[in-house]
Amino acid sequence: MTVPLAPRLTLANGVRIPLLGLGTWPMNDDEAAITVAEALHLGYRHLDTAENYGNERGVGEGLRRAGLPREEVFITTKFNRQWHSVDGARQACEASLTRLGVDYIDLLLVHWPNPDQNRFVEAFQGLVKLLEAGKLRAIGTSNFKPAHLQRLFDAGLVPHLNQLQLDPWHHRDDLLAIHHQKGIATGAWRPLGCGNAMLADPVITAIAETHGRTPAQVVLRWIVQQGIVATPKSANPLRLAQNLDIFGFSLSPAEMSALDTLDRPDPDMLDADSFGH
Repeated sequence: MTVPLAPRLTLANGVRIPLLGLGTWPMNDDEAAITVAEALHLGYRHLDTAENYGNERGVGEGLRRAGLPREEVFITTKFNRQWHSVDGARQACEASLTRLGVDYIDLLLVHWPNPDQNRFVEAFQGLVKLLEAGKLRAIGTSNFKPAHLQRLFDAGLVPHLNQLQLDPWHHRDDLLAIHHQKGIATGAWRPLGCGNAMLADPVITAIAETHGRTPAQVVLRWIVQQGIVATPKSANPLRLAQNLDIFGFSLSPAEMSALDTLDRPDPDMLDADSFGH
């Protein structure tokens, strides 16, 4: 089974990123190799990994097994706190290139700001140098809050994309407003929530029934219909196909508004001021 390729979003520097990608955490190398190859055969063209996931080698192996030209597949990866310096970013990039087995990375992100060590500005300056050197096609951040982004802005730096935990229960409106103002694209990690609780929300299930779709497809459609990049994880071939098959229907303004009402406080949400790796 194959489904149409996901549309692409144009980043501020003109690079085009598929709106729907494959998340790979917490797959190991063997699982990632199998799932990535399957996903690419189904029609995925965006792979999301990270140094901290420990599966970049598997992602690269899956890419090779699929046999697609490198330029057809968009690869996002991220690096850890120990590399938060200009030269550290270079070392992290080179290590990811080696593990992935590729010559360039489409999008490299600072995985967490780790403000306790106060070096994320230098890390991003390192990304700028790598972009200029042609090792990267786009650069960005992950889990940066407004204050962290402001530190970058104050240094004359603007990421092409900031990746966040985002779903109907976690809207992140403060960050979306900043992204819109600065021309920063938004990426959504864990877009289907943690466990199945959110997918059982009666508002979501009712909309899914109306469209003859799964709750997961409704949630992903809500995300991409806002121009946000979603990278759901699945290793199940049926769900992989379903997650990608969200571009043949759309949600009405009333349905989008209904999903917009579901935001709620989450005291267990990871706080980038105190959590990071």
